[in-house]
Amino acid sequence: MKNYLYILVGLSALLFSRSAQAQQPAQYTMFMFNQYNYNNAYNGLDESLSATAVFRKQWVGFTGTPLNVNFNVHMPIEYINSGIGLGIEYDQIGAYQNMTIKGSYSYILPVANGKLSIGLGGRLLQKSLDGTQLLTPEGNYEPGVIDHRDPNVPNGKEQGISFSVDFGAYYKHERFEVGIAVINLTQPTIDLATDASVTYTRAYFLTAAYNININADFVLQPNLLIKTDFVKLQPEIAAILSYKNTFFGGLSFRGYDATSVDAVAFLAGMQITPNIKLAYSYDLSLGSLQGFNSGSHEVMLNYNLNKKIGKEIPAKVIYNPRFL
Repeated sequence: MKNYLYILVGLSALLFSRSAQAQQPAQYTMFMFNQYNYNNAYNGLDESLSATAVFRKQWVGFTGTPLNVNFNVHMPIEYINSGIGLGIEYDQIGAYQNMTIKGSYSYILPVANGKLSIGLGGRLLQKSLDGTQLLTPEGNYEPGVIDHRDPNVPNGKEQGISFSVDFGAYYKHERFEVGIAVINLTQPTIDLATDASVTYTRAYFLTAAYNININADFVLQPNLLIKTDFVKLQPEIAAILSYKNTFFGGLSFRGYDATSVDAVAFLAGMQITPNIKLAYSYDLSLGSLQGFNSGSHEVMLNYNLNKKIGKEIPAKVIYNPRFL
């Protein structure tokens, strides 16, 4: 119960100001298997229709901690050198609930035996706040009564909607890949029914990976993800070892100094069929919350059609009126 009250007090304090900054983008450990989530320029770079679903529960045992569900699908349209994608994300933390729906387009060019993709996306942002889960020092919480006695803290549920623009670039080669992206270019603000508002600040992502062929059976892939808003910075490094492109496992570490170290993660998975990949990760907390939770769990499922789409311009159909 104490842990829950800490979260409620923090959320209440956030609302006391008329304008607050939105929390950082949702955290995912297996970023290397879901690049489209961070960079809409990844549209179509899986070479076929690709659909990914991720479920994450963070800091299990600590009430009110983040719960994330992410689903996206994207595909290339090769005859116009393009890619399109659609993504949906649900994020819950404490009394907040966030829903994001994004659509994106990218233009793909062959460059130096690889593919360079430039992408632009738009996101519909919905934020909900359940005031019934909040407490204030002067509030009245008699049975059946919720009165925070604060004009900035709602007694019931509120929600607001806004729109954001994202931009990204991604280069993918057989041996390596690198991407850079920015979300919330327009820094939209969501106004709730009270005087409180939440502004989504710009966030920047840098991703990189390199394939090291150890022998005919084993491939080692180091991965890097850097997230920043130029106020705070959080890097993540991971190493994935795969066997015959079927089984894989690895380690990931998040943070860079005593104040930013968050977790070490263990992950494993397999290519179940040529079309389906399944992976699981477990985060072991290393930061100040390590004594209050039993870790974080994440599951990823990917389906790839593995067939070319839009390789050639469809032939024109000529109808014969005699056989209509």
